[in-house]
Amino acid sequence: MGGDQGPATVVAGISRSAKKNPDVAFILHGPRDELERLVAKRRNLAGRCEIRDATDVVHMEDKPSHVMRHGTETSMWSALESVRNGEATVCVSCGNTGALMVLSMVRLKKLPGVNRPAIAVLWPSRNPHGFNVMLDVGADIRADAQDLLQYALMGASYARNGLALERPRIGLLNVGTEEHKGRAELKAAHDLIAANAEKARFDFVGFVEGGDIPGNRCDVIVTDGFTGNIALKTGEGTASLIGDLLKEAFEYTPLSRIAALLALTSLRRLKKRIDPRRVNGGVFLGLNGTVVKSHGAADATGVSAAVKLAFQLAQSGFSEKIAARLAAATSQLEDMKNEKDVAE
Repeated sequence: MGGDQGPATVVAGISRSAKKNPDVAFILHGPRDELERLVAKRRNLAGRCEIRDATDVVHMEDKPSHVMRHGTETSMWSALESVRNGEATVCVSCGNTGALMVLSMVRLKKLPGVNRPAIAVLWPSRNPHGFNVMLDVGADIRADAQDLLQYALMGASYARNGLALERPRIGLLNVGTEEHKGRAELKAAHDLIAANAEKARFDFVGFVEGGDIPGNRCDVIVTDGFTGNIALKTGEGTASLIGDLLKEAFEYTPLSRIAALLALTSLRRLKKRIDPRRVNGGVFLGLNGTVVKSHGAADATGVSAAVKLAFQLAQSGFSEKIAARLAAATSQLEDMKNEKDVAE
């Protein structure tokens, strides 16, 4: 209910998903009368939607602390409860990111050993599979060496289940690729990730730079939420600018308009390739349950893309696999710490 485009757009998006995938069903949370009217207009949703009446809505301007104290009647709270109770496999929301993260941690709880959950996104890249995973992109602006190691483990699991990569390549975002560069926590994280790579079944390529985010040097880019969020918003803005500049260039003269018609198929392919709506959906990692955060301004295409991602993760048993990987890594780190204490 809290997305910029309102519930009509969300229902239109799930209708698209329902047409493409007969195995997906929905629990919609919000004012019953309004949702029933919207669903009734989509014949293909008949029998595919269960509606949970929730009278209140989390708005984009609401403070997460206020929502946590007074949000028990909101659609966002109700949606997370359905995951907590095992009625839904994944929660998808277009609403307030901060409130969604806070409520997710309160209702679903963090996985054992996780200090800070992360938001992971798919980034268009030159890799054969078309995308890289980047995390964190805004769950928390801070991250120490231990947090960055957990991001690497969670990112590797996401790459296996979301991109079907058996042995993902992990890169740690820095201001240069040389090992002596970067802040102290990055250097410590470098050593921790390298030490866990073999047991966690991923390849660590070391430090990577901003130019590697859309590149083919690695499959997963690990960074703190402050840096990751700036990179994400910069990438979205750049994609929009390129689209506008191309449109302007092809409309400049009659001859260029004719050239645009001749190149129409290629231009559509390019637009689809860089369209952020088609890779819409940041995944909250490190929780006892899967949450997909859709862009607040997502249209029906964007909502459908977020639902598709949620369904793929649900099919793969994603949450259980991440929990098992983190538990094994936490145990290994405790063993390494005990060995160090004995040696000292």
